[in-house]
Amino acid sequence: MRFLVKAVTPTESGNALIKKGKLGEIIQGILGELKPEAVYFTAEGGKRTIYLVVDLPDASHLPRVAEPFFLAFNATVEFHPTMTPEDLMKAGPDIENAVKKYS
Repeated sequence: MRFLVKAVTPTESGNALIKKGKLGEIIQGILGELKPEAVYFTAEGGKRTIYLVVDLPDASHLPRVAEPFFLAFNATVEFHPTMTPEDLMKAGPDIENAVKKYS
């Protein structure tokens, strides 16, 4: 199942890693292990934020994604299930059934 993952690093944690020269090395290590489909870096709410798109076989793999960010950055991590256009097309019959039943 594909997820959009958002990890937000507290400023203090990020600053400490930058001062030690470790931030880039740690990020590269995590991304090398996770092999996300896409990665985006931004600032949200004044904090360093990374968005990843990962495809996981099942929910038991969520800790494999979250724990490195929790442990290395003291980050908050959110998972949002997502669909590709192909997934949305497959969902068409279920959407139509819901429209018939609940509209």
